[in-house]
Amino acid sequence: MKHVLLIVTGASPQVLTETLYALHQQEKPLPEEIFVITTQDSKALLIEGLFEKSHFFNLIKDFRLPNIKFSENNIWVIEDAQGNLVDDAKTEAEQTFMADFITRKVFELTSDDSISIHASIAGGRKTMAFYLGYAMSLLGREQDSLSHVFVSEEFEFVKDFYYPTLSSHTVYNKNLQKDVDCKDAVVTLAEIPFVRMRNSLNDALITNMQNASFSQTVASLNSVNQEELRLEINTTAKTLKFMGVEIKLTAKELAFYLWLIEISESKIGAVVVDRYFEESTEHAEHFLGKYEVLGADPRVYNTFNIEVEDFKDGDLTHLKAMQRDFVQQTRSQINKKISHKLPKLIAETIQVKSMSKEQETHYKTDFKADNILISIN
Repeated sequence: MKHVLLIVTGASPQVLTETLYALHQQEKPLPEEIFVITTQDSKALLIEGLFEKSHFFNLIKDFRLPNIKFSENNIWVIEDAQGNLVDDAKTEAEQTFMADFITRKVFELTSDDSISIHASIAGGRKTMAFYLGYAMSLLGREQDSLSHVFVSEEFEFVKDFYYPTLSSHTVYNKNLQKDVDCKDAVVTLAEIPFVRMRNSLNDALITNMQNASFSQTVASLNSVNQEELRLEINTTAKTLKFMGVEIKLTAKELAFYLWLIEISESKIGAVVVDRYFEESTEHAEHFLGKYEVLGADPRVYNTFNIEVEDFKDGDLTHLKAMQRDFVQQTRSQINKKISHKLPKLIAETIQVKSMSKEQETHYKTDFKADNILISIN
């Protein structure tokens, strides 16, 4: 069986050489190939420290380790949904891409039964370590393992320390403001027990992980054996929360969603867009009544040919009826955000439905109001 080391790194490429050293010292199986998940900014640090300054090759030579396949091609840089490389994963969106990317790579590796994976969560941002650990718990098999590596305190965050050298080699510790000898460093590999959930998951769910986002996977797992579904709507944060997954909407989208829920639960049962729809201002007035509690963007009011102040004062003289394009586009925006975060079958539960009847289109939500919790916090 082929042994593979999978590791996440950030600004400290040293965790790779430290992990290899610790595996060797503890007489654990050494990898035949290494894969690294990192960001675009950190890739440059990896290449500089491990290849250009030869710390990786020096470790192999000093301890007479077998040849290990590792090159720039084995460095996987996190990508966004369009395939663009992520620089530093600091934003909320980039964190989402990072979670999706890590889960997908773990899926790819664990799909090959001829390899065993040793995953290290020692490097990178804390969220990188969490996502790798979570993905391993989700997809890891009996032959796979998870670990963290530690170095003795005086060598922590020392830029030029990569592993304990065989002979004396001093490097400068900026925090202690003194030289420390790499020969004296102690590196400890701590294997982390983890729950392997793979055998308890539906095969279809595992297969779907190849293309599903991290949040979609979480929602799928949360839906298992879920008897009562609850949709939480936070009017302050402008979010929907379903199956443990949070979906951010704009004030306009949330107002539309709340307005539609109210109509869906009424005797009318749906917003009916027929040939008379654009002749009445009733829907525009009700929608703006929801919106004024959530937002104050004048452009939303201008859509209905009215000023913010006039609506608040109850002057509806110039109010224009809601247009069918407004309904179609807003529905599409909401459904797109929901489907991006949730698996298809689960997303459909809370999406805005559209049904054509002769020359009419009915818009509604099927989710029952009894299972909707609206909060302001």
